[in-house]
Order: sequence, then structure tokens, then C-alpha cells
Amino acid sequence: MPERTNIYIDGFNLYFGIKDSGWNDTLWLDLHSFSTSFIKIDQQLNQVKYFTSRVRNNPPKEKRQGIFLEAIDTLDRIAIFYGHYQLRTESCRKCGHTYQYSNEKMTDVNIAVELLCDAFNNQFDTAILISGDSDLVPPIKAVKSIFPEKRIIVAFPPNRFNNIMKLNADGIIYINRSRLINSQMPEIVIKPDGFELKRPETWK
Repeated sequence: MPERTNIYIDGFNLYFGIKDSGWNDTLWLDLHSFSTSFIKIDQQLNQVKYFTSRVRNNPPKEKRQGIFLEAIDTLDRIAIFYGHYQLRTESCRKCGHTYQYSNEKMTDVNIAVELLCDAFNNQFDTAILISGDSDLVPPIKAVKSIFPEKRIIVAFPPNRFNNIMKLNADGIIYINRSRLINSQMPEIVIKPDGFELKRPETWK
């Protein structure tokens, strides 16, 4: 039987890895095609789980993200899990100036919960974790300790290599530009109701 494979995507880790590489033209990512690109001949794609948070306090970014989330929601076998953006206030110790910034919360916890629950419920033989966040090392260790027959592969987004994750995974993959370029959605994605979603101009 084919090896059942689940894909877990740390959305912001992947997004900022792509942004830091200057590859904005690869952000219009078809997550199903992208996930399929990791599947070997003896494997079967079971489910893709995408973890993110809704951007706040930045209308242009909110709009781009909203369009992208609506577009990937039309794809096959994509489940989206949301954390949240938390508004925080900080003060400069030297000048006393106060400023606000948003901080993404819960993504690593959500990934850990889904990874562990899926392992306990025997939902995969191999899990491919797309992230370079070392906070995910404990759930990787837990799954491998309790279910030594299950494999966890870490796929590092661009500029997100993490040696601790490498040491605890069964294998690693480096996500390169060609994999991203070959996994783009059409310039216009049409929703079931006929509404057209267009690739953001800054992602071209």
C-alpha cells in the first residue's frame, strides 16, 4: 500500500522565507500542487494542513492575504487553521516613545496539536513539516518517541534552515525557487460562485 503522507505548512515561516529571498513572484502558491511535488512514487498525499493568522492593522497586506486565502480555499484537500495576531504596546527605555506592533500567536501550537492528534489517530505514515521553526522540535520528538515507525521529514523554506530540526527529523528537504515557480496558481482563480480572484500586482 502507498505510504500515507500528510503535509503541515507553517504559513508565515514559508511566506517570510520567500519574502526574504526576494521571490515575491512565487507567493501566489498553489498549495495542492506544491504539496504534491513532495510526494514520491510509493507515497499518497492524504491531507494538506495550512497554518496562518489573519493580518491586522495593515490594509494592503490584509487585502493580499485575504485574496490568497480565498484562492487556496478553492483547492482540493486543503484545510486552513487560524491562529491570531495580538496587538502589543512597547515603550523605548531611552526616549519613552510608545509604539504598537502585531505579533503572530498560536501557529506553532496549532501545528503541534494537529501533528500529535494525527499521529495518535494513525492518519499518516509520513509527515512532511514545512517550517524552520525550532519550537516544533518538541512535537517532532514526541511523535518519534511514541510512534517510532512514523517518519517526519522537515522541508525548510528559503532562508529558514534550522540545524536542531535537521538533527531530529528523519530527513530534510530544501525548498528552492524552481519548486515554488512550478507550483503557481493561474493568474485568475475562479470561485464556485463565479467570482474572480486575481494575483496581487506586487506578487507578479
